[in-house]
Amino acid sequence: MKQVLIPTDFSKNAWNAISYALEFYKNEVCIFYFLHTYTPSFYRADYIIGGPSHSAIPDVGVMISLMGLEKTLKDAREQFSNEKHSYEILSAFNLLTDEIKKVCKKKNIDIIVMGTQGATGAKEIFLGTHTVYTIRKTKTPILIIPKNYGYKPIHTILFPTDYWSRYKEGELKPILDLAKMQGASITVLHATEEDPLNQKQKKNKAFLDLCLDEIPHTFEEVEQEYMPDVINRYIKDNDMDFLVMMNRKHSFFERLMFKQNVDAIGFHCTIPFLVIRDTSKISK
Repeated sequence: MKQVLIPTDFSKNAWNAISYALEFYKNEVCIFYFLHTYTPSFYRADYIIGGPSHSAIPDVGVMISLMGLEKTLKDAREQFSNEKHSYEILSAFNLLTDEIKKVCKKKNIDIIVMGTQGATGAKEIFLGTHTVYTIRKTKTPILIIPKNYGYKPIHTILFPTDYWSRYKEGELKPILDLAKMQGASITVLHATEEDPLNQKQKKNKAFLDLCLDEIPHTFEEVEQEYMPDVINRYIKDNDMDFLVMMNRKHSFFERLMFKQNVDAIGFHCTIPFLVIRDTSKISK
């Protein structure tokens, strides 16, 4: 049984992510956890001691959270009736990213599904602060659904890589499972550098080829440019259905000096986007 965690703030965008997930996994036995977290607008002494459970005064945040979750559960059951699906609602007095990490560990979550905010005016908004922090802090794969994106079958998956990682087979499993479930092909995209692939990159490419052996796949080379631009243009020009990226944990210095590709992609990505933590060691 697949364990799927879907945080919600009861917005239209959050419901869109829920709807996509229920359609996406309609043929699989799953338990969906709908999570809502809250904090009071101001901290009373009893909250400092231990949260609302230690308070003798009713808190409107608790009621709003539970009522919203109950409505979400009711709507999911009515609009997506499916005997293969079961549900659990989770309401927590906590920061969202902290609670997500806690639930992922306790419930052995396989995947987190969240929605994007998209771009607003001249200021580009990626996924919202919560989603960015979740990507950076959790090791659980995260499926990100663009605003207003409705479910459709997946035929083509784009997988960008620099071949510096010898990916762990367990971390590639969500990509393989996705391709098999959807009957989709995978395009491995590499931005060509001035120098040809070195021996380590060639070995990593060969290993990736072996891991993808059971999936229809091709390897593509494009001229080296700013990687987010390469990816977004390739998606548009080739009508790709789905994007997968491995998210390597950067050092503190690198996060200060450079924008991570996995963050920049989300500014313009118009298709579902699966982020998987890459814990492999990099050697150049």
